[in-house]
Amino acid sequence: LPGFVSILILSLLYATWGDVGWVDGLFRGVGPAVIAIVAHAVYRIGGRTIKNPVMLAIAVAAFVAVFFYSVPFPLVVFVAGVIGYVGARLAPDTFVVVTGHAVDAEVEPVETPRLAKTLITAAVGLTLWFGPLVVIVATVGLGSVWSDIGIFFSQAAIVTFGGAYSVLAYMAQQAVEVFGWLRPGEMIDGLGMAETTPGPLVQVTQFVGYMAAFRNPGSLSPITAGVLGAILTTWMTFVPSFLWIFLGAPYMEALRGKANLSGALSTITAAVVGVILNLGVWFSIFTLFAEVGTAEIAGATVYQPDLSTIDFVGLAIVIGAGVLLFKLKWSILRVVLLAAALGIGLAFF
Repeated sequence: LPGFVSILILSLLYATWGDVGWVDGLFRGVGPAVIAIVAHAVYRIGGRTIKNPVMLAIAVAAFVAVFFYSVPFPLVVFVAGVIGYVGARLAPDTFVVVTGHAVDAEVEPVETPRLAKTLITAAVGLTLWFGPLVVIVATVGLGSVWSDIGIFFSQAAIVTFGGAYSVLAYMAQQAVEVFGWLRPGEMIDGLGMAETTPGPLVQVTQFVGYMAAFRNPGSLSPITAGVLGAILTTWMTFVPSFLWIFLGAPYMEALRGKANLSGALSTITAAVVGVILNLGVWFSIFTLFAEVGTAEIAGATVYQPDLSTIDFVGLAIVIGAGVLLFKLKWSILRVVLLAAALGIGLAFF
């Protein structure tokens, strides 16, 4: 709840007073710092997953597929999972690099959950999840911002692996390039908000829902629409997540020793490293350059930033934030707060 309220207040301030000097300065400082934060996430996750050339190749392939060819994230996850599942049979030492803890032989085996309980849990969870969505579609139809929010974030909850950064990579691609709810730089600002507030980082989805509804309010006031959009987004993000936990947790003891499953999850995690790298490069281009063009080369979309429009102040903040994170081991919150303070200070000069 504290995280929801904090993001909601910041979203309202951002949407309403984002052009005010000190507010704009705050995000001008936070945006570049987020680039360093994403790079740090790539380093941390990659260090646990990229254990051999095959995993490195999978990460690179995922980056190329998403960044240059806009391959949907769900497809990347599916293909990676299939490769890992099959690869674990053929070369387990190569593909099984992320495994669970070994089972203690002295611990009593966990009782296999009964099917009836699983079915009841699924029925309750699916009703809570799809009930509001059915009402929304029946009321306003498909194609409205409300049904788009409900359907999109339901899809994101189903297919997203790898934590908040992979969520953001998928969400950025869809919210900016498909739905047009946000501009590229605003996605970076949203992540900066989430980094400075209590609660999980994935709460950044709430900011996207707020801005989508705020800009497409229909007969409602923009602020009222934004609040409702934030509530709907949060519901569609977290209800499915809780459903997966309640359904899957009782079976984890039985599943975690399966080599094929471990291979699939390992390969998906390697692909997620490439997806998060895509996010970092995409953020860097649209944060550090005022003008960015595109060109189609052999079917690939290639971004072409105008080098004369580079933001040297932003570049300096990226480098400084990187030093604080990688060398001095500062927490993300400290880095973001310092970058925000620096941005506000620069706004007055």
